[in-house]
Amino acid sequence: MIPIEKQSKPLKDLKEDDRFFINGKEMRVEGHLLFQDHGHTKEMIIELFNPENNREYQVRYFDDQIEGSIEVYELIEDFEYVRREPKRVGW
Repeated sequence: MIPIEKQSKPLKDLKEDDRFFINGKEMRVEGHLLFQDHGHTKEMIIELFNPENNREYQVRYFDDQIEGSIEVYELIEDFEYVRREPKRVGW
C-alpha cells in the first residue's frame, strides 16, 4: 500500500489541471476516466503529466477501496506502462 501524504479533496473528485504529487514531485492531472466497470466496483484511471521531466503517468484505483488499491504506472514507450512503487502520493 502506498502511503498518502495529504488530500486536498476526495480522489474521485480530481479533474483536469488539478495537482497530484508522487514522491513530492508535482504532476498535472490531464484526465480522470473509467477504465473498467466491474459491476460492484469501478476501476478508475487518473492520467498525469510531469512537466519537469516531460513524462506521463497513470494512477489506477478501485472506487470502493481507494486507499488500499492505488497503483502508479509510468509510460515508457509505445503505450507500455510500467508499474512503479513510489514512497508516497498526495493531491
